[in-house]
Amino acid sequence: MELCVALDLSTKEENLELVKKIKNYNVWLKVGLRSYIRDGEEFLKDIKKINPDFKIFLDLKLYDIPNTMADAAESIVGLGVDMFNVHASAGKRAMKEVMARLEKYEQRPIVLAVTALTSFSEDEFVQVYETGINAKATQFAKDAHESGLDGVVCSAFESALIKNATSDAFMTLTPGIRPFGEDAGDQQRVADVPYAKKAKVDFIVVGRPIYNASNPQDVVKKILESI
Repeated sequence: MELCVALDLSTKEENLELVKKIKNYNVWLKVGLRSYIRDGEEFLKDIKKINPDFKIFLDLKLYDIPNTMADAAESIVGLGVDMFNVHASAGKRAMKEVMARLEKYEQRPIVLAVTALTSFSEDEFVQVYETGINAKATQFAKDAHESGLDGVVCSAFESALIKNATSDAFMTLTPGIRPFGEDAGDQQRVADVPYAKKAKVDFIVVGRPIYNASNPQDVVKKILESI
C-alpha cells in the first residue's frame, strides 16, 4: 500500500509549502481539478523542483467522447505525470481508445477508472445510476479491467469486491481515508488504514487529516508507519 497526499489547499503557495514539509517522504502527490485549473503545468514543475522523485497523480477524471478522451490522455503523457484517471461511465469504447492511444509510449502513466465517487451515499448513487454502489462499481471495474486499464478509483468498501471480480493485480485507489478516525467532511464512504489494508487497497488518498494538521510531516510519518 502506498500513500497519496492530496494537494487541495486554496492557493498554490500553500500547496507548495506542504510539499516542502513532506519532501523527504516517499509518497505520491495528488493534483486535483481545482489545483490544476488554477496553477497548471507550472505547478507540476514546481513540485518536481522540490523533489524530482515525487510521483504525481493527476486527478482530472476525464469524461468525454472517446476521441477527445484519447487526445487528452496523450496530452497528459506529455506532462510527465505518473498516474491519471478517467470515468468508467464513459464506457468501454472510450477506455479502450484511451489505452490504444497510449500503446506507442514505452513509459506511460498508470491509468485508473473512477467507479463511484466517495461523496455519494447509497441513495444518491441509486438516484443517478439506478442500481446500488457495490453492483455498479464492480461492473465498472470489470469494464475497466477488460479495457486494459491498470485499476480503479473506488472506496475502501468496494476494493475487495473489485479485486475478487477482476484480479489481485488490478489496482484500487481509495479516496476518503481518515487514517485515525477524523471527521468525514463531505465524504460519505470513509475508512481508516486498517480497513484499507484488509481490503487490499493499493493507494490510499489522504488530504485534510494531513494538511489541516499543525505538523503535517508528523501525520505523514505516522501513516507510513501504519501501512
